[in-house]
Amino acid sequence: MKAKLLILILLVGAPLVAAQDLLITNARLHTQTDAGVIESTDILITAGRIARIAPRIPTNKMIRIINAQGQPVTPALFAGVTVSGLSEVEMVRESVDSSYSALYTDLMHPEFDVRLAYNPHSSVIPITRVEGFGYTLLTATRGDRSLTGQGGLVRFDGGYTSFEGQPAVFIQTSGSSASKSGGSRVAHWMLLQQAFAEAAGDQDAELLSPAGIAALNSARKAGIFVFAADRAADIMRVLAFIDERKISGVVHGAREAWMVADALADAGVPVILNALDNLPADFDSLGSRLDNAALLHEAGVSVMFSSGETHNARKVRQVAGNAAANGMPHSAALAAISTIPAAVFGGEPRGVAPGARADLVIWNGDPLEVTSQAEQVIMGGIPDTMVSRQTLLRDRYLPENPSLPRAYLQP
Repeated sequence: MKAKLLILILLVGAPLVAAQDLLITNARLHTQTDAGVIESTDILITAGRIARIAPRIPTNKMIRIINAQGQPVTPALFAGVTVSGLSEVEMVRESVDSSYSALYTDLMHPEFDVRLAYNPHSSVIPITRVEGFGYTLLTATRGDRSLTGQGGLVRFDGGYTSFEGQPAVFIQTSGSSASKSGGSRVAHWMLLQQAFAEAAGDQDAELLSPAGIAALNSARKAGIFVFAADRAADIMRVLAFIDERKISGVVHGAREAWMVADALADAGVPVILNALDNLPADFDSLGSRLDNAALLHEAGVSVMFSSGETHNARKVRQVAGNAAANGMPHSAALAAISTIPAAVFGGEPRGVAPGARADLVIWNGDPLEVTSQAEQVIMGGIPDTMVSRQTLLRDRYLPENPSLPRAYLQP
């Protein structure tokens, strides 16, 4: 029994095998493109990519067939901003690689790139993947510097280098993090202005190392800056900084973003938020409201969702569903956790169309309903085993038809 369990655990953490031709039939396909929702269609997958979408595609015995039975098929979803593959147990320091603190230097370190420590064999990956999620934005989490480091998009396909898109540099500007930067959010901006001036060569280097200057300059040219800000006043300051420095930016948190929706839309700055945030958590979020996402979408802002959790990243579906329940169009809420994050951060297009990477999910109901489940996840044209550490533990300790009460069962 123990040997069998070990083999299964190794299989769970292993990279997915080579892609073979696959045909999904009778799908209610949410393309997340201009084609919209296509009823009763087939999807032919060849060499890991979508080759054709049409009703009743001819096939042969050499092609594996999965009958979707009229159920929804969507792109594999975005798990939000997480530290998947960077954190096993948050209270066990050696298993956490997403931040630095008490470093031997007093410098800022934009060159601190969490992707260097990404572990695709983390138990978190298959647990999240079998819930219908195909990629995430790896983040450098809050440490003892305003500029916390960089990360980027990564696919949950089991690869060591499954990274996509632009580097994302994470910056803290909230009041709660100000205590580590001189006790005031003014200090955040003072230090950021100096760091950017040093990178531009306008000031002698005191906050950045040569590697830091190179990393910040690279991000300024080809990266995107993710600013943690909830308060409307802080968001406006972020927009001014983005404009002054001519950089690409995203606002993360954005609890009071609805107050400045027009300014965000005019600046073309997307937001990442949690649509479950409806009550003030602190003085930065007194204006929290359930229809934040709907108001932003109506104003023309690109909205993405994150639950704020890694080990429960599956809550992102509930977040999107809550946004839809409070006025955001269903298709827009689904786009916020499928195609928009990839587009914003420069990843592969997630819309389901010929030529696109075949990262798909077959659902047994509306993917934005908490009662729905992913019946089959397909990554790069390869059907997932739908096995994770959690399913193994479930099957081991909760047999369907035990002959004895649970207290008598042997592990």
